[in-house]
Amino acid sequence: MARGGKKRRPMSEINVVPYIDVMLVLLIIFMVTAPMLMQGVKVDLPEASADPVENQDSEPLIVSVDSAGQLYLNLGANEKQVLTLATVKQRVSAVMRRSPDKPVLVWGDRAVPYGQVVTLMAALQEAGAPSVGLVTENPE
Repeated sequence: MARGGKKRRPMSEINVVPYIDVMLVLLIIFMVTAPMLMQGVKVDLPEASADPVENQDSEPLIVSVDSAGQLYLNLGANEKQVLTLATVKQRVSAVMRRSPDKPVLVWGDRAVPYGQVVTLMAALQEAGAPSVGLVTENPE
């Protein structure tokens, strides 16, 4: 025992309470900013109750189809640039050659004709995408 009858704590012990506080603050910051990182063209997604796809490590390649049937790709500097089907197919093909396991998702507006979405999905598979997912909203 130390002088004065007090028990001293060894200097090798680290007080972890401040580290836990910092970790919780960082967690809250990441939870708030994560939804803002998903960028793309605003589309009115159809509602469907489906199981979510398994969590992928890499960021997905997203092809958006707005209500007018215009195509957008979340790749490059200008994500709001309207692209043709041939351009989308060419760019997706280039990405698939570099990283063949990259997930490809289609954000299709509910007003887009079914045939147009099927044509897009077929073009994406021809470009080398092993599977193409459709993004929907959960019905409330």
